[in-house]
Amino acid sequence: MPTPALDAPAFAPQAAEQEKRDVWLSIRRGLAGHCPACGKGRIFGRYLKVNAVCPHCGEELHHHRADDAPPYATIFIVGHIIGTLMLLTEEFWPDAPIWLHAMIWPTLTAMLSLWFLPRVKGGLIAHQWALRMHGFETAASPRPPKPAA
Repeated sequence: MPTPALDAPAFAPQAAEQEKRDVWLSIRRGLAGHCPACGKGRIFGRYLKVNAVCPHCGEELHHHRADDAPPYATIFIVGHIIGTLMLLTEEFWPDAPIWLHAMIWPTLTAMLSLWFLPRVKGGLIAHQWALRMHGFETAASPRPPKPAA
């Protein structure tokens, strides 16, 4: 007796018709803060505010669901960097004054966190776009840019 078609999801025929998106290229574009589709427009209108559409190609970007993943990844990255630097400092300069530690590590942590957060968020949004997640599967293909008048 044949088994029900559990191995083929309902969206498989539609997914087969869609063209593949280069995941690594889109992630690189997202890490740089550029549109994952065209690589020219900006993902962010402000520091962490995602543009609804790409200003260059018109690709819809409002589908993203970044939520809490970028801060978690940023904490993970910055924690490893700061922890390593603190251990190296203690190893090679054990007599460093405590006031120096109190000034350097919080300042460096804040600066690295503010630098990494938009890059990680852009990379995550681009990854979702490349895998057609969270509404990006039905997003229309990017329109060509409007000619300059």
